[in-house]
Amino acid sequence: MSRAPSFAGVILAAGESSRMGTDKALLPWPASAAGQSPSGHTFLSAAIHSFSLSTDFVVVVAGTNESALTPIAYANGASIVINPDPSRGQFSSLQVGLREVLNRGRDAAIITLVDRPPASIATVQSLRVAFEAAGNEVWAVVPEFSGKHGHPFLIGREMIEAFLHAPPTSTARDIEHQHQERIRYVPVDDPNVTLNVNTPDDYAKLSNLTSK
Repeated sequence: MSRAPSFAGVILAAGESSRMGTDKALLPWPASAAGQSPSGHTFLSAAIHSFSLSTDFVVVVAGTNESALTPIAYANGASIVINPDPSRGQFSSLQVGLREVLNRGRDAAIITLVDRPPASIATVQSLRVAFEAAGNEVWAVVPEFSGKHGHPFLIGREMIEAFLHAPPTSTARDIEHQHQERIRYVPVDDPNVTLNVNTPDDYAKLSNLTSK
């Protein structure tokens, strides 16, 4: 039986970007990257753009970088929530974002990290379609490219609750492994879903790749 959840987008962007040396959310997103976004985008605005057609709203979880991210979020139709202590780690930001999803009356979320190159709009929509077509026994949908799992991932109310009831020292992967039988992996033709951009070298490689 298909379902029709109401989706929110959640972008985790509270990290210090210590290995990059500058806030990854603010890095220019290569204009030609997969033809996804017009010129002038940052990693953050490109991530918001990739969620725009598949969600009711997008929440950006910020930390001490709130003042830098807020203008970008607002200019692109997203809102900001604050992790008061991002030193607790990425999972704490996920919990902050998911509480906001429930507080605003939504029962499903599409989640990504700001240091992940945004998936194409078509990929995000195909993941949503797969989630909606799945039975209630499926709590999450995760993209797969060349045998690797990636982002964004989609979760329903059951997995949201599992994340929120987990200890703050957990990781998303820990909770997913506990509910492995509830996860459906969906093959996609989008290499961005498995890429990480953590260092200046990673960013240079992405820029070179997208310029070809």
